[in-house]
Amino acid sequence: MNVYGYLRVSSADQNGDRQLAALNKKKVPLGNIFMDKQSGKDFQRPQYKRLVRLIQPGDLLYVLSIDRLGRDYREVQNQWRILTKDRGIDICVIDMPLLDTRKGKDLMGTFIADLVLQILSFVAENERMNIRKRQEEGIAAAKAKGVRFGRPPKPLPENYPRAYARWKSGAISGAAAARECGMALSTFRYKAEAYEKGKEG
Repeated sequence: MNVYGYLRVSSADQNGDRQLAALNKKKVPLGNIFMDKQSGKDFQRPQYKRLVRLIQPGDLLYVLSIDRLGRDYREVQNQWRILTKDRGIDICVIDMPLLDTRKGKDLMGTFIADLVLQILSFVAENERMNIRKRQEEGIAAAKAKGVRFGRPPKPLPENYPRAYARWKSGAISGAAAARECGMALSTFRYKAEAYEKGKEG
């Protein structure tokens, strides 16, 4: 039996120290620990895919928490089925001892583990949705107060008013005006809309 560990962090700015420490306590060989750093939008997880190809029936996989297996309820359930049923390995979720397939291999033990998995997967997904909703509400409230997000807009070039006026009067085309200002035509038109409203791009 080989022992493996998997950890995942949601972005390259985070580190997996807490997950790694938990795997070390379980004496998972360092060479058998696989780690993915993925954003919420990109869930390709190359290291996880490599791990799934490598594991063999009877092997043991440690993860710190159930949400490391997937980004939503359905994905967690699907990966649990693939690993335990299709690949025939054992899984131990460190922060939830009930989710340890080495225990209770009988029908009742399997039923309890599957039930707990469903509940925890739902709770984890629900919490992520609540966090996302609170973030969206916070951003909306900040925007309502005039807070601007992202980079500050670049100031207009000094010759923009003159080029804009010539374009507006029909003396030159939009493409020519954009070239004079050193910007793409789409950018010139976007800036023009804001300029017409009395704003500096």
